[in-house]
Amino acid sequence: MEGVPLADIAARFGTPTYVYSRATLTSAFRAYQHALSGHRASICYAVKANSNLGILNLFARLGAGFDIVSGGELTRVLAAGGQPNQVLFSGVGKSAVEIRQAIEVGIRCFNVESAAELERIDSVAGEVGLKAPIAFRVNPDVDPKTHPYIATGLKSSKFGVAFGEAAGLYRRAATMRNVEIRGIACHIGSQLLDPAPIAEAAEKVLSLVDTLAVDGIHFDHVDLGGGLGIRYRDEIPPTVTDYLSPLLALFQNRREALCFEPGRSLVGNSGLLLTRVEYLKHGEDRNFVVVDAAMNDLARPALYDAYHQIVPVTQQPSEPRRYDVVGPVCESGDFLAHDRDLAVTAGDHLAILSAGAYGMAMSSNYNTRPRAAEVLVDGDAVHLVRQRETLPDLYRGEGILPA
Repeated sequence: MEGVPLADIAARFGTPTYVYSRATLTSAFRAYQHALSGHRASICYAVKANSNLGILNLFARLGAGFDIVSGGELTRVLAAGGQPNQVLFSGVGKSAVEIRQAIEVGIRCFNVESAAELERIDSVAGEVGLKAPIAFRVNPDVDPKTHPYIATGLKSSKFGVAFGEAAGLYRRAATMRNVEIRGIACHIGSQLLDPAPIAEAAEKVLSLVDTLAVDGIHFDHVDLGGGLGIRYRDEIPPTVTDYLSPLLALFQNRREALCFEPGRSLVGNSGLLLTRVEYLKHGEDRNFVVVDAAMNDLARPALYDAYHQIVPVTQQPSEPRRYDVVGPVCESGDFLAHDRDLAVTAGDHLAILSAGAYGMAMSSNYNTRPRAAEVLVDGDAVHLVRQRETLPDLYRGEGILPA
């Protein structure tokens, strides 16, 4: 990773450990800046992809805004040096406490996802005595051609407001005393490999923008979400420039600024999960590499049957054998890979690639397993950006029954 051998990182920090590259994170962000050069557009990193403070701080230094989905993520962004007036707050279940927190710190905009949420925001803003900036997340019913669990723009989705209801909701919002209409938003899904669906969604959104302009409702910005995919195996995602070009062409002569919310495309291939081989287990039907990482560390394979390339940190001279790579968690679904040809022995280290997005962010303590350490490599330097949890960390706050 950059100038540091992964074997040295394993020896220093142990395993499992998430390892990120500052150079790759920076390069991925610069690709968006380059593609958007000369356009009125902002890049709001989707915090849910990876919410480590070190990564958030790096993006804040590079000039990013942030897309959040909880009050906890807002707190992280502020702790990492992010500016509240560059924060977009999405999500279908914002609590009154979270709404109050966001209004009081002065976020850029709420992406409202239901009529009930609009009423709650108006009520909380009235209590605080401030106007809440809002946009509606409009569901354009466009098929993103991705995994059904990460498709968010279909009419069956829990996200957003129905396209046919959006105009009425904007007219309702325009009559409210405690909200201020700022924009309109949509996000159709994640791991998108074809720019055509998001361009189709953008055209539908712009038709709604023009309809509402007749009623005197105008927008400062149009938020087209994120979703650009990455290469995990043999995918060929478009470049950032090719992905954004059709969208920028649609907005060439428009007054509204653009917002984008990239997540996976910034961090996915900027990180890997480092793990140690505990045992080799050979059976009649299957052979297993048992490692010290598990589904609690990287949930994507068990959750989505997702593919992550796995490579030995040190090459062995022996002939490879076909293995399933599995963890110690007591679940048949605890696997990290199926049918991989690996030449490994007990004690070797493996690198699970493309793990920077939805890896640590989705990890858990299932089976009372402490979560991994996280390190950020910067050239020849390695910075510990999250200490490994200890067992007492896991039950702090719990208590036993009285005698």
